[in-house]
Amino acid sequence: MKRQLFMIKQSTKIFGVLALSAAIAVGCSSTPAVSPAATTAAQQGDKVVKTAKVTKQKIGEPLEQVGDVVSSVQLDIITKSGGEVIEILKKRGDIVDKGEVLFRLDPTDVLIQKDLNAVSIKGAQAGLTAAKQNTSNGIEDAKDRVAKMESAVSDLEKAYSRVHNEYDLGTATKSDLEQMETKLNNSKKDLASERRSLKTMQETNSLAQAESSLESAQVNAKNIERALSNLEVKAPASGVLTDLNVTVGQTVAPGGRVGEVQQTNPVKIKSQLSEESANLVRGKSELTFYIPGVTTKAGAKVTYLSDVINGQSKAYDLELEVPNPEGKLKPGSKAQVELTKDDEQNVPVIPSLSIVREGGNNFVYVVSGDKVQKRKLELGRLNETNQEVISGVKEGEILVISGQHQLKDQDTVKVSN
Repeated sequence: MKRQLFMIKQSTKIFGVLALSAAIAVGCSSTPAVSPAATTAAQQGDKVVKTAKVTKQKIGEPLEQVGDVVSSVQLDIITKSGGEVIEILKKRGDIVDKGEVLFRLDPTDVLIQKDLNAVSIKGAQAGLTAAKQNTSNGIEDAKDRVAKMESAVSDLEKAYSRVHNEYDLGTATKSDLEQMETKLNNSKKDLASERRSLKTMQETNSLAQAESSLESAQVNAKNIERALSNLEVKAPASGVLTDLNVTVGQTVAPGGRVGEVQQTNPVKIKSQLSEESANLVRGKSELTFYIPGVTTKAGAKVTYLSDVINGQSKAYDLELEVPNPEGKLKPGSKAQVELTKDDEQNVPVIPSLSIVREGGNNFVYVVSGDKVQKRKLELGRLNETNQEVISGVKEGEILVISGQHQLKDQDTVKVSN
């Protein structure tokens, strides 16, 4: 019995020794192995770092901005003539074409004016015809008088020549010659007067008053036709009739606003951008947009991007124009506008853990030969463990990704990857 107890105690001691030896062995094996490069660098005073190349990666989906779909043109419907509404052909919400009749006004009063003016035209035409006839007759009479005077002057000239010959022969007295000369001169004066009267009649428009009366009546007829046309109130543009405030029997005044038409082909998409977002768009002629659940992605022409910030909204105004022949894009709806394209999402990125932050600034160390350069960064978007770099480093450069916190500019390093 004593021998058995002794054997158990000895076995326990041996087991304890073996367990302690195993624990020591495990502890020794868990100590990190020091690389030869690290040992050599430490001996030379150099700092050991790990590096990686700066590469381009997709940082995220295209940046989007919400925009408002609005009509490209909004025109008021104005009544050009006044009167009582007798018929309404369109209602609010209808799609209308430019020039399409929306409602009609009572034409009775204008039609009466038209009939009265027709009588005026008829009278003016008759007056002009009579004036023309009278003028023609007067001119013919004047021509006849001129012809008769010309004949009389011719006869007197012959008589004067005969008396003059007789006077030369001594058969006529000087008094006879002087009397004949006086008759001839008087006849010539009368002929000149008649010729002047004829010329005046030919050159003077004695029909001016009659012609003016007729022209006035004809112009008035055009005004009446225009007034009749204005009694049909028409759409000022093609689009959606968003407002129409008239009822049958209502009397409207000329120049009054009675509704509105919004042109919806094309439509505009308006948005307000921050300075950063505006810089992404500036220089582009087209952006992609879509309305979730309504349209697929499509292009929209950039028609305006303000150069200065809007004083009220404190943002940059963006306007896009989109054809809308089928009317799928409704004013008042919201559109998603992509400020960037897929290929613009491939940007230089660095591991966020490689960044050294000092006093609100961001730095990294770039390996050049056996030394490092300290670079200040301008950072962009963050995607998980990667950070977009806007400036400071570029694709292909060698970046310190481990051991950077022990470095300063122009330190000599050993790379251990």
